Parts: sequence; C-alpha cells; structure tokens
Amino acid sequence: MEMIATALPSLGEAWALILQPVVLGYLVLGVVMGLAVGVFPGLGGIAGLSLLLPFMFGMDPVLGLALMIGMVAVVPTSDTFASVLMGIPGSSASQATVLDGFPMAKKGQAARALSAAFASSLFGGLVGAAFLTVFILIARPIVLAFGLPEMLMMTILGLSMVAVLAGRIPLKGVAAAGLGLMIGTIGEADAGGSLRMATYDIPYLTDGLKLVIVGLGIFAIPEIVSLLRQDRSIAQGAKLGGGWMEGVKDWFANIWLSIRCSIIGVIVGVIPGLGGSVVDWIAYGHSVQTTKDKSNFGKGEVRGVIGPESSNNAKEGGGLVPTLLFGIPGSGSMAIFIGAVALLGSGEIEVGPNMLKDNLDITYAIVWLLALANVVGTILCIAASGGIAKLTTIRFTYLAPFLFMLISFAAFQSGQNFEDLLALFAIGLIGIFLRRFDWSRPAFLIGFVLSNPVEKFTNQAFQIASFRFRKSFGEGIDYIFSPIVIVLLIITVVSVVLGIRQAKSIMAEGDVQSGSKRAPVVFLLVLMGYLAFALTNAGMIPNYNMTDKIIPLVVGGIALFCCVILMVQMMLRTEGDSIFADKEVAGEDADAPYGLWSTLAWFGGLIAATFVVGFIIALVGFLISFLRVRAGASWGKTMILTVAGIGFMCLMAGALNRDFPPGLLQDAVDLPWPLK
Repeated sequence: MEMIATALPSLGEAWALILQPVVLGYLVLGVVMGLAVGVFPGLGGIAGLSLLLPFMFGMDPVLGLALMIGMVAVVPTSDTFASVLMGIPGSSASQATVLDGFPMAKKGQAARALSAAFASSLFGGLVGAAFLTVFILIARPIVLAFGLPEMLMMTILGLSMVAVLAGRIPLKGVAAAGLGLMIGTIGEADAGGSLRMATYDIPYLTDGLKLVIVGLGIFAIPEIVSLLRQDRSIAQGAKLGGGWMEGVKDWFANIWLSIRCSIIGVIVGVIPGLGGSVVDWIAYGHSVQTTKDKSNFGKGEVRGVIGPESSNNAKEGGGLVPTLLFGIPGSGSMAIFIGAVALLGSGEIEVGPNMLKDNLDITYAIVWLLALANVVGTILCIAASGGIAKLTTIRFTYLAPFLFMLISFAAFQSGQNFEDLLALFAIGLIGIFLRRFDWSRPAFLIGFVLSNPVEKFTNQAFQIASFRFRKSFGEGIDYIFSPIVIVLLIITVVSVVLGIRQAKSIMAEGDVQSGSKRAPVVFLLVLMGYLAFALTNAGMIPNYNMTDKIIPLVVGGIALFCCVILMVQMMLRTEGDSIFADKEVAGEDADAPYGLWSTLAWFGGLIAATFVVGFIIALVGFLISFLRVRAGASWGKTMILTVAGIGFMCLMAGALNRDFPPGLLQDAVDLPWPLK
C-alpha cells in the first residue's frame, strides 16, 4: 500500500510533464527520426541514438527524454518495412519477421503483412509500457533473482528454438546452429584473451564478426541476388493485397498469440544482455509451436509476423526495467540511452535506484512517453504502409543497386573497415548456399547471436559453481538448480520435444525440390572442412586457458558429428530424397533468366572498385554501368537515378556523421569529402 501511495502522485506529475505541447512536439520529432532510421536496413536504434548524443548536452531533461524515447520506441516498428518489402532485416529485432513477411510481400500481400506487424507492434509496445508501470517499484527482487545459471538457461531456451526452426532434416538445423556458434566464437575470447580462428596476420578477425554484417549477409544478400536473377518485381502480378485493414483483422483474430508473445518480449527484455537479438526468435518459435497447421510457415503465414512483432516492441518496456532500476543496459541502444541521460540538464538525473527515489515522476514520464511514442509511430506507419508497399511493384532491377549500396554502407558502419565489405560478401555466400540447400538460416543466426552469451554465462557459472561445490555438494546443487532454472529447463525440454515432433511439417526455406547428390554433398564437405579446421585451431589453445577452448571444442564437435551423420545418410539414400534439397533444380531460382555468379559479380565488382578508388567513386561507376547494362535504362533515367542515389548517400552520411569506405586512391591522394 505504501508503494501505491507513493506512486499515484508521481503518476499524476508524470502526465502533467508529458502533456505539454512542446514535450509532445519533441516526442513526435523523435518518432519521425526513428521512422527514418528504422526504414534503412542495418542502422537501428544504436545509430539513431548516436546521432542524438551531441544534442543532449544541457537539454531540458523532459524534452531530451521525449526525443530519445520517441526514437527508441519506434525503430522496432519501422524496421519492419525493410524486413517485409525487401527481405532484409531492418535490425536484429526484425530478423524473424523476414521469414513470413517477405513471402507475403512476394505474394502481393505487402500491405496486409505491414499492417498486421504494426498492429502487433502497437499492442506489444503498450503491453511493455503497462508492465513497466506496474513493475517499476516491485521488479527489483525479480531482476535480482536472475543469476548466471538462470541467464544461461534463458540463453539455452533461445537455442532450443533451433528444434522448431530446423526444418525437414533436424540434423541440418543443429549443424547450422553449430556453424553459427563456431563463427560467433571467432576472435579474442572474453575470459582468457586467446585468439580463435584469428591471427595478427588478419587483425580484422581479432574482434570477431559483427551482427549487422552476419544478419545482412545471411538474409539480405541471398534474397537480393535471387530476386535480381528473376528480373521482376518483388510482388508477382504487382498486387498490393487487401490493404491495411485486413492485416489489422489478422492481428485481432490472433490476439491471444499477440498477448503471449508480448509477455515473452517483456520477460526477455528485463534480462540484461539478451534483448532484441533473441526475443523475436523465441516468439517465432512459440508461434510455430502453437499453430495447428505449420505447413505455411516460411511461405507467408501471418502468425509468423504477428508473434515476433508483438514481442520485439514489448521488450523495449522490459529493457527499461534493468536500465532504470540498476543502470544496467539491457541492449546496445539502452547503453547509449544511459550515457545520454547523464548529459541532460545539469546532470542531476542518474539512472538506477536514485532515480526511483528522487525522480519517480520523471521515471513514470519515461514510461508513458514510451506508450505515446508507440501509438504515434504506429499511426504514421499504417498511414504510410499502402504507399510504401508500392515499392514491391517496381521492377526489382531498379531497386537492387540501391539495396547493394545501402547494405554496403550499413555493413561498413559496424567496424569502419574495408574488411567489413569482404566479410559481408563471404557471409552472403554462406547465406546463398544455406538457402539453396534448405539449411535453416534462422538456426544459423540464432547460433551466432547466442555464441557470446553461451560462452560468457557458461564460464562464469562454472567458476562460481565449482567454488560452491568445494564448500558442499548441496550448496552447489542449489546454486545450479534454482526454481527458476528448473522452470526454464522444463520449458526448454518441452520446446525441443515438440520441435522434433513437428520438424517434418516445417520447411526451413519453403518447398524446395530435391536434385542430384553432387552439389549438396560438396557443400556439406566444405562445411565439414571448416568445422574440422576450427576444431583443430581451438585445440591449439593452451590448456591453462581451458575456458577459451571448451565451448568451441564442444560445439564444434557436436556440429561436426551431425555433419558426419548427414554425410553417411547422403551416401546411403538415393537421389530425389529430401536430404538433397536444391533450389537450383526446380522453382524460381532454377527458371531464373540470369545465373548466380554473373549476378553476384555485380556486387563483387562494387567491392573490388571500392578497394581501388573508394566507395563514392566506385558507386558512381557501379550505378551507371548497372542501370545501363543490367537494367537497360536510358541515359537520362540512368543519370537521374545515379545522381539521386549519390545525393541520398551523401545526405545520410552527413546527417549521421559517418565516413565512406576508402580505397587505395584515398591513401595516395588527399581528396575532399565525400571522395575522401
């Protein structure tokens, strides 16, 4: 009762703060900026908040918070445009939306998919805000109850979704997740600093691969190349579908799924370090598990859009719990948010327990700014969805060069190295072949995303558990098997069992026809070669750094074992079996008028030219040659589109204060911006 008596006056004061016209104006400005940032693939909330940081110094606290919350709240909504319309994850929080949203767009149901996503996002955002309102005072003991074993189990629960997403051949799903985990361990280990799959001859790999690059490479490159080969619009027949009202009706018909996934989003958001990279996969797995007819997932099932979109907006409310209560960032964007709050006003606001004690009114103002931002952002997105969905009716040959331009720029921003572009191309090749041979790309990405949490939580939990066991066996068991761990373990086991039972009805890459043995076997041999090399590399780490080698050895061993079993099965089975799935045998890819390598060579040419003359000069040549030769555009249209593309890139880079990839020319000659 005392907590409620304290909270009620603060709630009233919070409404008085935010219902000022100037505050609402800053909120709308933040929402519009968030929409602009979210629409462009690969940028996301971190880039957006980084853009705002210089303006936060000395700003009125409520106005600054309105601007930031407006942006943070709406990015997980607006990033849906890229996921649905282009098959490119707008951010790590919208990766699962691609699986069914993009197939819906290709069927001409882009507006329906977008409006279903926006309605789900609005509901999830409001659930997150409501949760934050209730739990702002009572969540402290709940958050503190999650120790290392609990966080490890939550990470394992995320990995268990591989069982749901594995497809017709579960071993392929497990091996794909293992491959993702192994690629995620590349670089310097957190615990002992050992280098894995990286030497100082290739210093770029020391820091490992960035999620932006892997996400774009695994999902964006394969879809862009596939559509470009077919030389048509994204939506066949150029039909937009039933419009946004149909999507809203879809959401209402699946409201209980939206409620459950929103709760999942809130719970995962509360736990620091997991956040958007995990929550959409857990929600997607839950959507598959709770649907009777699973055959349509991956081919345009609207429940595959509603689940992830409900959860990734709700997680923003959950993510603010550890951020506001303890000053512990729940994600990268929350880490920047904490830094920005410290710059506001005269520095009197500090996130953590003191904020609840001294600034409870501002704390609740943040909560309701979050709710209002979701409402405003969703209204704007739904209003624009019909018009933006018309992008799917444009011949894709005119969109592809600009998508290559955008994802190259986004990938470069992750590390500001030319090698980022080479890594994007290499991961894109992996994504193309995973897609071709019906290996689960979501399983691969889940493995990559969770590689660091799995290793970190395992090592830390093992060290503490060893200390507890030395004291007494009972104390060690109590530490490992807490009530929360037991509950999560039961949920994980149920998830795996259901996933294996349902695997035959789930197609990882749609209905892929089977072909000859040769190509799938060669691809499997390449994967086995990499895993064997990675295992050998991990085994070379000295035993006194056992914590740095144990996870790669265990994960790599399991993945290689699965590949060996797959190889035996391929040797024993006849051609035409589902294990030999190959998109080049029948379907869109097989009938495409353009070949894979000739299409991919355009992107490779942009990267090679960038290495020599820098990005902007290379981009001018790329756009002119592509539009003239590949698209067959007139000189007038070519020059107009080229100037528009270059102008847009310069405008965006200038606004975000970003550089372009340099080349050998920039090393030799001091050129003016943007050529430098």
